[in-house]
Amino acid sequence: MANIVITGCSSGIGLETALYLKDKSVKVYPTARNPQDVENLKALGFEDAMQLDVTKPEQISTVIAEVLQKEGTIDAWFNNAGFGQPGALEDIRTDVLKAQFETNVFGLHECTRQLIPIMRKQGYGKIIQHSSVLGLISLFGRGAYNASKYAVEGLTDTLRLELEGTNIYPVLLNTGPITSRFRPNAIKNLKENVDTEHSVFAEKYKQSLEGTQKRVPFNETAESVAIAVHRIMLSEKPKPRYYITQATYLLGYLKRMLSTSLLDKILKRI
Repeated sequence: MANIVITGCSSGIGLETALYLKDKSVKVYPTARNPQDVENLKALGFEDAMQLDVTKPEQISTVIAEVLQKEGTIDAWFNNAGFGQPGALEDIRTDVLKAQFETNVFGLHECTRQLIPIMRKQGYGKIIQHSSVLGLISLFGRGAYNASKYAVEGLTDTLRLELEGTNIYPVLLNTGPITSRFRPNAIKNLKENVDTEHSVFAEKYKQSLEGTQKRVPFNETAESVAIAVHRIMLSEKPKPRYYITQATYLLGYLKRMLSTSLLDKILKRI
C-alpha cells in the first residue's frame, strides 16, 4: 500500500484529500498545526494523524522519523500547508510578508530539504508542492501571496533539474478557486494585519469585503485537488505540473499568449 504525508489537514483541501485518498486505499498520514485539529483527524479515523507546524524544523523531523519507523519509506509528501495574506503591497508590513513566507515558502522548503536524503536513499519518491494559479499570474491586492507562490514555482522548477534521473519527482499543483476555509481565513488576516480604513485603497478594500459572499467564477470543490494528487500517486512518471480548475487553464493560457501590458489590463478587471 502506497503512503503519503499531507501537511495542513485541519480543513479544506488537506482534509478532503486525506479522506479521498483513504477511500482509495492509500495509507495517509495527515498532519495539522493545532493539537485540536489532530484530535479531530483521529476522530475521523486517521489514527496516525500527527501535529506538524511546518515552521518548526524539529516537528518536521519527528513526523518523518515516525512515518519511517512505521512504513520504512515515504512514498509521497504533499506540501499543502499555507495561507493567504491579502493587501496592497504598500500596506503590507515587512513582518507580515515574512510570516507569509515562513509558512508558504520556508516551511515547504524545510519539509522538502529534509525529505530529499530519505528519498535518495530509498531510490524514489514524489514531492507534491501546492502552488496556485497565482504562481502563474498576479492579482491586485494579493502581492504577499503571489510572491510566496512565485517562490514555490522557482524552487520547484530548480529542484526538478537537480533531481533529474533520481526517480524523485517534484510536482507543482496550480490550483484555482476551491471551496475551503482559505478565503474566510484570508479576510481575517486582512482585517488583522492591514489598516484598510486609512489606506489609499480604502474604497477597494471596502468593495472587496462587501463582495466576499459573491459566487466565485470557475470555483470547484476540494475533490478536484484530491483527484489530481491521487493521479500523481498512481503515475509512474508524473507530469511536472497539474492545472486544477478552468480558471488556471484560462489564465495560464493568457499568460503564455498575451503581452504583459495586455494581460495586465485583463487582470486588473478580476
